[in-house]
Amino acid sequence: MPSRPHGGRLVNRLASESVREKVGGELSEFAAVAVREGVAFDVENIAYGVYSPLEGFMVEEEFHSVLDTLRLPDDLPWGIPIVLDVSEEEASKFAEGDSILLTHGGAPLALLHVEDIYGYDRRELASRVFGTTDPNHPGVGKVQAMNAILVGGKIDLIGEVANPFERHTLRPVETRVLFRERGWRTVVGFQTRNVPHLGHEYLQKSALVFVDGLFINPVIGRKKRGDFRDEVILKAYDTLIENYYPRDSVALSIVRYEMRYAGPREALHHAIMRKNFGCTHFIVGRDHAGVGNYYKPYEAQELLKEFPDLGITPLFFKEFFYCRKCGGMVNSRVCPHGESYRVKFSGTKIRKMLLDGKTPPPELMRPEVSEVILSFDKPFVE
Repeated sequence: MPSRPHGGRLVNRLASESVREKVGGELSEFAAVAVREGVAFDVENIAYGVYSPLEGFMVEEEFHSVLDTLRLPDDLPWGIPIVLDVSEEEASKFAEGDSILLTHGGAPLALLHVEDIYGYDRRELASRVFGTTDPNHPGVGKVQAMNAILVGGKIDLIGEVANPFERHTLRPVETRVLFRERGWRTVVGFQTRNVPHLGHEYLQKSALVFVDGLFINPVIGRKKRGDFRDEVILKAYDTLIENYYPRDSVALSIVRYEMRYAGPREALHHAIMRKNFGCTHFIVGRDHAGVGNYYKPYEAQELLKEFPDLGITPLFFKEFFYCRKCGGMVNSRVCPHGESYRVKFSGTKIRKMLLDGKTPPPELMRPEVSEVILSFDKPFVE
């Protein structure tokens, strides 16, 4: 059966229709805070239970507990602070005990029931979460641009963020039904923000040998320059699944989420998210959620070993590569041959080939997948 949600209960913070109608008639009575896309996705993930057991943005006690211990105050593992930052001017318009309106794109999104208003140290936040204060780290740069005040409290979702990928969207309550209907007692989750090359495919299929089903869960949302566009990732995976996976062995659904590039801490957060979708296992490969050279290749795996009470089993894999001597896909645990025989999966190398309009060789990427990517005029985020 699907795993129990983190904390034991799948959170649902969807406002009832009557509440939505009531709020709709009283919009002018609420102080309003406009939130950017990444925060709007956090709101939705709270409301639909992706971030269970969180029911809203973190209050100060939760914020410091996660920074200091990687656990919530009740000792439940948690890696990334989920916070709402506002300006001092915005914070002056409401107080603890008030309800404020969160908007996105000019439309009502959620009510936030204010429980806590507090300051924080941006440098400390960056240092603890990312392990660096280097402004060149994309996550650090975002922290430095945050407002000075944090607001904590439960939310009620009253609107939705426009979703062009509705066909690929399943909420945790829906994935749990799907896994049960397919008879999947064990499900392995795979986090990705890239199109699939053969290394990804063999990673997934190696894990699928030991479980009933594979849940491919691409991150959709704002990414850094040079990442693949969302529609390219989804079409590439649709093509791979159609041509190279047994029917009913795989489920594909997106999660709308802004990558933090926080390496080990974000790997913990990613595992918890997939646990809430119903996964019993989670794939952690090389440099999970990393960027540049800020983290050691297997640092995320080492951190997750420190959480035996996580409630989802991480599956640790070494890097796969193609060995000309072995004549197939292998990794260092099974291949004795030297570097001269190994064809590594360099994302930079594959991107350059695709940018130049070249088809990567079949030992790097399935021809059907390459063809799909090259069919787009602009496959990368600019």
